[in-house]
Parts: sequence; structure tokens; C-alpha cells
Amino acid sequence: MRFSLRLSSGVGLQEFRDAAIACEDYGFDQIWTGNDLLRRSGLVPVVLALEATSHLQVGSSVLNPVTLHPAEIAMITANLQELSAGRYLLGLGAGSQVFLRWAGLQPDTPVARTRRGLRAVRALLSGGVPDSWHEQAALKDGPAPATRIYLGAMGPKMLTLAGREADGVLALCLPPDRFGWFRRQVGAVGEDFDLVCCLWCSIDDDPAAARARLAPKVAAYAGSLAPATLEAGGFDVERFAAVAALVERGQQQAAVAAVDEDMLRLGLAGSADEVAERCRQLAAAGATHLSFGQPLGRTSHEALRLLGTRVLPALDDLRGAA
Repeated sequence: MRFSLRLSSGVGLQEFRDAAIACEDYGFDQIWTGNDLLRRSGLVPVVLALEATSHLQVGSSVLNPVTLHPAEIAMITANLQELSAGRYLLGLGAGSQVFLRWAGLQPDTPVARTRRGLRAVRALLSGGVPDSWHEQAALKDGPAPATRIYLGAMGPKMLTLAGREADGVLALCLPPDRFGWFRRQVGAVGEDFDLVCCLWCSIDDDPAAARARLAPKVAAYAGSLAPATLEAGGFDVERFAAVAALVERGQQQAAVAAVDEDMLRLGLAGSADEVAERCRQLAAAGATHLSFGQPLGRTSHEALRLLGTRVLPALDDLRGAA
């Protein structure tokens, strides 16, 4: 069993560096940061985290091959692997269609552009030339150290692409108890493939406070989840539609208040004991890598303390069992 922490795009440099140090101390395997377009770069925090740690793996989730050319991604990756002795993890994804439109871009379909970018980056990192590129279009300083490439995915087509062509997948499992569905979409993969079960996690000594902290996240995404996805998870689709309508009208407080206990199943929320029990259920369902993402806790420091001193030790037996 592996454990990782994910901090969102725009996280402060010092906060991410401190979180990386704490992750290494507590026994996490990886830490990831976001790189959403028009937010602060997710690459600079990665550099600081790699310099501040010695064995923790550090990843960027996710770089898109539209606003950042595959050649640039390969060049950056080569430098980060040199800096970290191979501890950098490269996360790739389609990028938000909305954000790309804001930047005046109209790329082709998400799966097509991600597949093309993945193949180009992999060819460059291995010392080759991507298909249809000029024969001189290889990294001039030689191939990079072996690099694991993860795809960020939630839908079936991207999950399938990850299973066929990537080394791992950052699968946002909403809700977590549908993990089996995500695994089936990825398909048959080798033992070395890393299927990361990415979770929305809210943890607190006060379980009610933890659940209250998750509610705004659920409300914000209520209109983004496909009805078929919600139905498959056993949710009340009309309930989500009502919350989404409140958000659309700018009634944020009412929207959060309308999020009920069942809707909170989209993530993990509660005390350290409750979160540990949900994690154990996911392990029983076949999960071998659990990744905790925001809202996390009152602060990232406090959430890490609870995860690192109470949740991970409670699950220590799973490391040998997975």
C-alpha cells in the first residue's frame, strides 16, 4: 500500500515545502501539487520540495501538453530528474477545456491531445524523436533518467488510455466506494502500474467540523458530475441538481446548507478513526495507493499531523499486505 498527499494549484511555496518535509517524516510515499492554468505555477513548489527532501517522490499533477509544449515538458522533466536523482513524477492531463478557452485556445478532444502529448514526451525522454516531428527533434543533452508518467483521469476514456499507455493514473474516485468501477476502466495492467485512488479528504478531531468542511467542495462540484455517474453511485440526482442551481444563482451559503450527509459520500470526512476505517474498506476493495486531497483540514499542517500520526499508523499492516 502506498500513501500520498495532494495539494491544489496555487499553494504557497513555503506551505508546499513544509508539507513535503512533513510527508517524508510521517512516512508518505509521494506528494503532488496542481498546475491549473492561470494559477501560480505548480513546478516551482516541486523544485523546492525535491531540494528539501531525500527520498520522498514529488509529482506535478497535471501538466497539459497544450499550453506547455511536450518538448518543454520533456526538458523540464530531464532537469528535475537530475536534481532529484529520479524522484520526480510526471503527471500529464488534458487540461481544463474552460481554462483553455479563456486563453483563446481551441484544442482537439481531451483524449486525443493527451495521447499525442504522452507519446511525444515519452519518446523525447527515452532519447527518441516523436512521430511526425523533424528528425533532429530529440533532446540535445541525451535521454532523461527513467521517468514514471501518470495521467490525471476521471472519465472512462482517459482511464482506459492511462491503463494502456501510462505508468500510473491519478484517478479522482468520486465517490470512493466506486473504486471497483475505476479499476475496471483502467483494465488489465502490470504489477508495476500505479492506480492512485485520489480522494477528497476532510479530517478533524471534531467529526462534525470535518463534514462541514467537505460540504462547500461538494456544493462547488455539484453541477460538474454527470447524472449517470451520480446514479451509478447511488446518489439522488435531483438533490445535486438543486444544489447546483443554488450555486449558479450565487446563493453559496444556501447551496452548502443543502448538502446532506449522503452527498458527503463523495469524499472521506470525519475523525482520524473514521477516515482510517474508510481507507481499510478501500484496501479491501483492491486499492493499493490512497491519495489524500483537499479540503484536508483546518490547515494542511493539522491535516498532515492527523494523517501522519493516526491514520497511517493505523493502516501500517496494509503496507506489507498490498
